[in-house]
Amino acid sequence: MTDNTLPSRSHRLEPDSSRKKRGVAIFIRDLLIIFVVALLISFLIKTFLVRSFYIPSGSMESTLLVNDRIIVNQLEPGLVPVSRGDVVVFRDPGGWLPPQAPIEQNPIVAALDWTMSVVGLSAPDSNDHLIKRIIGLPGDRVVCCNTLGQMSVNDIPLSEPYALLPEGQTNVSKDAFDVVVPENSLWVMGDNRYDSLDSRYHPNTPGKGFVPMDNVVGRALVISWPLDRWSWLGDYPEVFRGVEDAEK
Repeated sequence: MTDNTLPSRSHRLEPDSSRKKRGVAIFIRDLLIIFVVALLISFLIKTFLVRSFYIPSGSMESTLLVNDRIIVNQLEPGLVPVSRGDVVVFRDPGGWLPPQAPIEQNPIVAALDWTMSVVGLSAPDSNDHLIKRIIGLPGDRVVCCNTLGQMSVNDIPLSEPYALLPEGQTNVSKDAFDVVVPENSLWVMGDNRYDSLDSRYHPNTPGKGFVPMDNVVGRALVISWPLDRWSWLGDYPEVFRGVEDAEK
């Protein structure tokens, strides 16, 4: 008869120290994988969806204050069209900003700032961008000011609760203007109307004060910092409802 009994197997016991070392190595490996994946996801979000900017000037007061941090939706205007009243971040169309001196940082701070910028938590290029409110879309005629000091879009006067004016002033712009917005461009203005170098004051630049749609990085959604100023940024649709109704 054939013996069907299976041969016995010998088991070599692994020392506790080896198992611990292997466990630590696996933990470190998994931690690194999680970190790399999280960094990649953050990079993709920052590149295609949202990113952070800080406010370097008072041109958008009192909606935005100096050193506020904002979150910007980068799907607009690429996939979602922008609207009148939106607060947008855009690259300098040329001649709006003075030359920027390089910022000197020690290597550790520079490395940290770079890492945070990759994931969208820092914005070292904020000084290369501007933030204003859209007043005119392509084809709009924007005029200021009427006898009440109001600005009009396509002959519809606007009542602008966000506009900050010096005490005693009623005109929403210190200087008069009458423009028609070219195709694929925007007319933008700061909420701090008497302290904003916006579309009104760049007629001699390449874009003649208008912002090419391609220069728009995205629409500002929310004030994310400081925490006591956390709030959504409104686009005040009621201000421009008359303009939209007239278009219909």
